[in-house]
Amino acid sequence: MALQKKIPLRKCVATGEMHPKKEMIRVVRSKEGEVSVDLTGKKSGRGAYVSKTEEAIAVARKKKVLENQLEVKIPEEIYEELIRVVLREQLK
Repeated sequence: MALQKKIPLRKCVATGEMHPKKEMIRVVRSKEGEVSVDLTGKKSGRGAYVSKTEEAIAVARKKKVLENQLEVKIPEEIYEELIRVVLREQLK
């Protein structure tokens, strides 16, 4: 009997749904308060996960979920980068 590897699940801050970590995008706030999109999932700092869908990103932007989670103002470029990541994934 092969042991199945446990898939790490993360909750989307916008939709509240649980998804495998690989299907999520992590947005991270460093100690210095800098916000960035963390595609590796390895950057240090406070992280929040959002689903790889335009809808989830739109909800996160509208309700300012990421700002609440990370306790910092999210620059517009971050949302634009998230959208680009989603669109790039859809082309694969």
